[in-house]
Amino acid sequence: MKRKVYLILLLGFLVLTGRAQIGGENTYQFLELTNSARIAALGGTQIAVPDSGDLNLPYHNPSQLSPYMSNKLLVNYVNYLADVNYGYASYAKSYEGVGNFAVGVHYINYGEFDEATEGGELTGATFNAAEYALNLIYSNQYKRLKYGVIVKPILSSFETYQSLGIAADVGLNFTSKSGYTTFALVARNMGTQLTTYYENGKRESIPFNLQAGISQKLQHAPVVLMATLQNLNHWKLYTPQEDPDFTTENIYERDESFTKQFMRHLVLGVELMPSPNFTLRAGYNYQRRQELKFDDKASTVGFSAGFGLKIKRFRLDYGISRFHLAGSSNLFSVAINLNDNF
Repeated sequence: MKRKVYLILLLGFLVLTGRAQIGGENTYQFLELTNSARIAALGGTQIAVPDSGDLNLPYHNPSQLSPYMSNKLLVNYVNYLADVNYGYASYAKSYEGVGNFAVGVHYINYGEFDEATEGGELTGATFNAAEYALNLIYSNQYKRLKYGVIVKPILSSFETYQSLGIAADVGLNFTSKSGYTTFALVARNMGTQLTTYYENGKRESIPFNLQAGISQKLQHAPVVLMATLQNLNHWKLYTPQEDPDFTTENIYERDESFTKQFMRHLVLGVELMPSPNFTLRAGYNYQRRQELKFDDKASTVGFSAGFGLKIKRFRLDYGISRFHLAGSSNLFSVAINLNDNF
């Protein structure tokens, strides 16, 4: 019992020390990108997915790293927007009486750029921009309470400008006695820059994100319903707009209702399993829809979908996320079970 209390107190202390920031105000923003095709199909983030064998899940909630993921290899690739691509590779190993371990590498490649002078004249040279994060994951379990942590050394490189950083995620996962309901709590990206991009530069914050999630299996149907509340450390996620009925000298900030503000934190997902080896998925991200839609044509912005397929020792997942009318993002995940008794 003491062990359980200490873990909860530790998580609470780390949450209180985190800074409330939202997207666009931090460095290392790539840490918030979803590289899992499954999670992308479920709305972009879910931390209480009831699956003990998917190595994608510990990236979003380290407490979900389980012994059933031992000796599995995972490779993710994301065809992002504007020729940007990113991905993730991970391997897990469990040791009885010690716990579960995994190592992963998360990267984003912004592509090759033409160098130019301040006046816009091309020099003929090119340069690259990329960011990397090493994920060192540990988890264990006390009765029905699972707990885990990720330590993430970070390297960010833009031409000759480089920065080093360190971040950590802490997660808890609790399953009901029936096994149908799962609760989760995660504090993501607690850390700091170790070195700035230029000498004597000011250290920038990184995207701290406090999340709470729940999932519910239906007892008499092959359906799982999921919901995650994100950015709980920052209540107002919308960008105030100018009221057209007022002059520029008298700007009025439109306040949203409590319901709309709450919906900006909520990400919904559902999985339908027609068979043990095939899964259909769909998700909805209200915040993404509100930020990226056109007023006169929202279309399917904010919606996502995908499927999962198991073939012998292989697990294949595909997800598509609608970010904007101009395009969508396609995600691919391949996991291999290296155990003999797969």
